[in-house]
This record gives sequence, structure tokens and C-alpha cells, in this order.
Amino acid sequence: MLSTFLIALREGLEAALIVGILVAYVVKTDRRQLLKPIWVGVFLALAASFGLGGFLTFTSAELSARGEQFFAGTTSFLAVGLVTWMVFWMKRAARTLRNELHGKVDTALTAGPLALAAAAFFAVAREGLETSLFVYTNFKTVAATSAASIGLIAGLGLAIGLGYMIYNSSVKLNLSKFFTITGVALIIVAAGVLSYGVHEYQELGWIPGESAFAWDISSVMAKDSIAGSLLAGTIGFDVSTSWMQLLLWGAYLVITLRLYTQPVLTKMATLVK
Repeated sequence: MLSTFLIALREGLEAALIVGILVAYVVKTDRRQLLKPIWVGVFLALAASFGLGGFLTFTSAELSARGEQFFAGTTSFLAVGLVTWMVFWMKRAARTLRNELHGKVDTALTAGPLALAAAAFFAVAREGLETSLFVYTNFKTVAATSAASIGLIAGLGLAIGLGYMIYNSSVKLNLSKFFTITGVALIIVAAGVLSYGVHEYQELGWIPGESAFAWDISSVMAKDSIAGSLLAGTIGFDVSTSWMQLLLWGAYLVITLRLYTQPVLTKMATLVK
């Protein structure tokens, strides 16, 4: 529940802020005729995101056991790669995002409303498609999908509410700190998804070491227990984890977090000196 809540909150707020920037600039510059293509692009992006989620769910349900393992493992690796790229991209592009979106609105005046609809579509679809893929793979790591669904809905609802309040200037939020903290949390969740993908490929026989367990406490803690589900959905903990899963989970976590927090660490070291 916590992991899907975090994913939905982070990605939903990014999308809400993008839409808010576009709408605010159009209203501020008295170009309200461009609001319609913006919302058309937004709704098409949402439809595409829900469509991807439905496609992933339907496809995995129709596969054989071995085919489902391949599909789940492959989508897990894709989700980890995409989320990792997105958290670094957002950290780098956050400072210039507003000016970039304003430029797309200005371009739409000469290129036509279709260009603005496309800009809104791709801006929101980037977040929505990423969320669909990451949520799907995260759902595979937890036993209690009902709790995960509640977390997803709550996260999206809070993201929309925060986006609206930020747009109306009724809430002041340190976005840089928010995205940095949630970025770290998403990297931790992504490490768990990576571990799950490794497990699926081990069952296929494509990655060695399936039976070489770092620990197996399934006799003490059931995978579908409250503790097991909570740990699996947040840090990717599995009651039976192979050494290969643990090695790749730890390597990804250490390297990615080190690179992601490098500017912060450097700044802190400078202040201490």
C-alpha cells in the first residue's frame, strides 16, 4: 500500500504540476482559447496510461506460467530502468521545466492548437505511462493487491488535490525537497522491483542461483502476511531471497543512491568545511 501510494503521489503530482504550469501560463497571457487543446491532450494521455495498465494486466493473465514469468521479469527490468531515468531527469530538468513549457505554449501560437495538445499529451503521458508500468510491476511484488489498490487511489487523489492547491497558491510546498525525498524512496522501491525481476528470471533458468538462499524465513513469516506484504511492497524484501537477488538489490541501491544524492553530499561536505 505504501509503495503504490508513494508512486502515485510522486508521479501524479509531477503530472499535475505540468498541467498547472500550462494552464496558468495560458490564463496569465490571456490565451484561454488554448485551454481546450491542453485538456484534450491531458485526457488522451490519461486514456493511454489506463490503456497500458489494462494491456499489461490482460496480457499477463493470458500467458502460460513460463510466459508470465518472462513477461513479469522483463517488465520489471523495464520499469526499473524507466523510473531510474525519470528521477534523474526530473532532478536535472526541474529548474528549466517551467520555461520549457512556456516556450511550448508560445510555439503553439504559430504551429496551431494541435501542437499544444501534443505537448500536453507527451508531458502527461510520460508520467502516466511510467506510473502504469511501475505500478503493475509493484503489484506483482505484493500479496495483498487490495491494499495496494487503496494506496494507488489515495496517492492519486492527494496528488490532484495538492496540484490544485499549489495552482491556486493556497499551499506552499518545497518542491525541490519533495522530489528529492520521494526520488530516494522511489529508488528504494525500484530496487525491490529489480529483485523481483531477478527472481522471475531465476525461475526461468536465465539467471543462476535460484536455490542458493541468503535467507528463507517462509516457515516463520508468510509472504502474504501483513509484515511480509509491507516489507515486500516498500523495500522489496522477500521471505525467501537468493544471494543473487540480494547482491543485485544491494548493488543497485548503493550505486544509484550514491549518484542521486551526490550533489547533496558534496554541498553538505562544503558546508562542514
